[in-house]
Amino acid sequence: MFESLKQGFIKTFIRDNRYKVFLEGFKNTMIITIVAALIGIVLGVIVSFVHSLAENARDKHQDSFGAKCLMVLDKICAAYVAVVRGTPLAIQLMIMTFIVMSGFPNKVLVCCIAFGINSGAYVSEVIRGGIGSVDYGQTEAGRSLGLSQIGTLRLIVLPQAIKNILPALCNEAIAVLKETSIVGMVAVVDLTRAGDLVRSRTMSPYFTLISVAIVYFVLVFGLSKAVQRFERRLAKSDRN
Repeated sequence: MFESLKQGFIKTFIRDNRYKVFLEGFKNTMIITIVAALIGIVLGVIVSFVHSLAENARDKHQDSFGAKCLMVLDKICAAYVAVVRGTPLAIQLMIMTFIVMSGFPNKVLVCCIAFGINSGAYVSEVIRGGIGSVDYGQTEAGRSLGLSQIGTLRLIVLPQAIKNILPALCNEAIAVLKETSIVGMVAVVDLTRAGDLVRSRTMSPYFTLISVAIVYFVLVFGLSKAVQRFERRLAKSDRN
């Protein structure tokens, strides 16, 4: 048993320096995950802010030029969320790669943008829910202190909402990490594609695929534990 595992390890990682293929795939997976998550958070915050401001303008029956612009932006954001959530990520990735950014040399960056745009739609809904969970009295308190609507959202409402939405944001980051396994469709070598390339050379799927699965599990498990620890620290600070 031990000798079989040893031979599988050598054939998969050592022979012909195949570990370099895995290192390249791991690097690309982490780059796409981190950059896409950051893009998703930025887009999600912007979309959720536009929706909250437009909703507030509707509630107050504002009819100024700025309010009308907000309504238009809100409809654009709603269409963006509907399209992204209503189409498969694989199709979005191929459209971005072969149509929108066709000929762009850095395919990893293209994947980052495609995954970030996809993630932004889901993050926006998560943040919207978090903002809605904060008592409206907090917004009124901020406005009574002289803060603008954006300032109230940014300084008072959003920090409280983050505590409520942190688990959902963690789940979205985990989803992005696992979804990167499809980038091999557009000839990008990620962790999954690296495993597939090595498997085709060794003709031994067992050790290769199990190794890739273990790496994904360790990454997801580590991220989940880090977020749980951060949540406990937030809860402890609330009690203090």
